[in-house]
Amino acid sequence: MNQSNSKPKFSINMQITLTCLGLIVLVVATCILVNSTFLEDYYVRNKVGVLRKAYQTVNSLIKEDADTDEVSLTVQRISDTYNISMVVVDESMGTVITSVNDPDFLQRQLISNVFGNPGMVGDDRLIEENDRYVIQIKTDVVTEDQYVEMWGLMDNGSLFIMRSAMESIADSVAISNRFLIYIGLAAGLVSIFIGIWASRMISKPVRSLTAISERMKSLDFDAKYEGSSHNEIGVLGQNINELSETLETTISELKTANNELERDIANKTRIDDMRKEFLSNVSHELKTPIALIQGYAEGLKDCVNDDPESRDYYADVIVDEAGKMNNIVQKLLTLNQLEFGQDTVSMERFDIVEVIRGYLASADILIKQHEAQVHMDDYKPVEVWGDVFKAEEVFNNYFTNALNHLDGERKIDINIRRLGEKVRISVFNTGDPIPEDAVDHIWEKFYKVDKARTREYGGSGVGLSIVKAIQDSINQAYGVINYNNGVEFYFELDAR
Repeated sequence: MNQSNSKPKFSINMQITLTCLGLIVLVVATCILVNSTFLEDYYVRNKVGVLRKAYQTVNSLIKEDADTDEVSLTVQRISDTYNISMVVVDESMGTVITSVNDPDFLQRQLISNVFGNPGMVGDDRLIEENDRYVIQIKTDVVTEDQYVEMWGLMDNGSLFIMRSAMESIADSVAISNRFLIYIGLAAGLVSIFIGIWASRMISKPVRSLTAISERMKSLDFDAKYEGSSHNEIGVLGQNINELSETLETTISELKTANNELERDIANKTRIDDMRKEFLSNVSHELKTPIALIQGYAEGLKDCVNDDPESRDYYADVIVDEAGKMNNIVQKLLTLNQLEFGQDTVSMERFDIVEVIRGYLASADILIKQHEAQVHMDDYKPVEVWGDVFKAEEVFNNYFTNALNHLDGERKIDINIRRLGEKVRISVFNTGDPIPEDAVDHIWEKFYKVDKARTREYGGSGVGLSIVKAIQDSINQAYGVINYNNGVEFYFELDAR
């Protein structure tokens, strides 16, 4: 199946750092643009507002006939605070109030404004004009300095003129913009470090969630988000944990349901034939033990041998044959349930290594009785999907079969290895290989390669049929491999 490349083109670290840097550049550029476009107008409006306020204050004091010293003190304070030069004259052009040491220049400028504007140059412009005063920007002809100038009448009829020097707006804007650039560069460097630090703090749990989602995409639900944050990322992590658990449960249920469906479809057409075959095999297998039981029972009844030892022998044969019959019946019932689909397979994830080690521990006495040398590597946990009880049953049949056919070095090797998306479990025992003409028949019910030997250890010929039925019920592979010095039986389970 084609896998889409989910690797991000741009990391969160880079995006956050570039975003911080971009915001700094945007703010600095916006400030420079606003300075260049609106700073001069704002500066002029501020100067005009200062002149109006000064005019209203002085006009109010003169109108109320305030003390001359009080007016002079107020004018001087306004002049010092706002850098305003002011002269108020009466009808005869006599100085009434002044804030400068040499008021003659301002008086001449006032007369020039009243009777015309011979001192105006190209940069002069009118700001405001009404019946009380005029506000304008004037450029000094000699020094080329600019002033915001206000002149006109007070309420008592006195003439006034006040002006405030304008520093070079262009120079101020240039200085301000250069300062903003320097500040922007410094802020940009700081933002890079802050962005890198912040992005790492933010992206660390995001990268963790990304890794978890990648594992979930491969149906690996062991990974869990372990962050402790209480923000949206923390909530997302908890949701992903819950989603992982829900998906694993759902997949387990789906595998179980799908396995049942496949079994139903595969077994529907075979049920009638299997019933006939089952009855035929039961009749055949039980015929011999029943005949033996009947014969020895009749012998006891007819007192063929009167000595206690013979009677005990006859009774032991009857008990032994009855036990074999019971074992055959139990195995046939198990096989019948598997083949007729009456046994539900519960698919779940479990550690096959743990299952096998648990079985070997319980079979320790049996191993010693057969003088077997069992070897199994120290495997790490291997997670598989299947029915844990039926997997143990398959291994039990393989291992018991290996014990009963041990020969030569009397070794049993147990191997677990990964084959792509499958895990293969194999049991090898030293001894004679299976004849080639019998390999295809050993999975059949009641088939016995060596009938005498099978009779010797009480085999029923059903064990490998149960293996076949279990593996078919979960649609997994099984088989046998001959070697010069022994035989290996194997079965497979899903690794994911």
